[in-house]
Amino acid sequence: MKEKAGKYDNIHQELIEKCKIDDRNAQFEIYRIYYKSMYNTSLRIVNDVTEAEDLMQESFLSAFSKINTYQGNVSFGAWLKRIVINKSIDSLRRKKITFEEIDENHFNVKEKENSDDIEYNDNLVKEIKEAIKMLPDGYRIVLSLNMIEGYNHREVGEILNISESTSRSQLARARKRLLDILKQ
Repeated sequence: MKEKAGKYDNIHQELIEKCKIDDRNAQFEIYRIYYKSMYNTSLRIVNDVTEAEDLMQESFLSAFSKINTYQGNVSFGAWLKRIVINKSIDSLRRKKITFEEIDENHFNVKEKENSDDIEYNDNLVKEIKEAIKMLPDGYRIVLSLNMIEGYNHREVGEILNISESTSRSQLARARKRLLDILKQ
């Protein structure tokens, strides 16, 4: 997507405009284009198939009801993903999921780990996905937002209402726990 003077040139702009006038066919087409990735985003956060499905549906309903607020400052997919992430995190907050506050200097957190030695294959991917599901919610969410969704620690902190250092330490702990699970 090309950026034009602060606005994104959306490839689906015509559909978005039709959605703004409640065109059901356009809404269905937007849903068809984005539902799988939005479902997977929610599933990585809530770790429950049924809840992820419900949250994805709620997110689309919310997006269509608020589509007139979409101003094109980010891609439509990024705007929709933020709605899905917020709804998913709100759902977990209602369940009282908390994030541990850690002093930034308490842990020596490495930003990147050398992954050149890992041979990627389908079995490893499946094992990693299953291991991620076994992580405690706080770890899984920070890991998903940072490593899968691509948010930096400042953004993760803003989304989850935690400090940047807490995001870093949660990610470090999530990685360590993930490796422990994979070694078993």
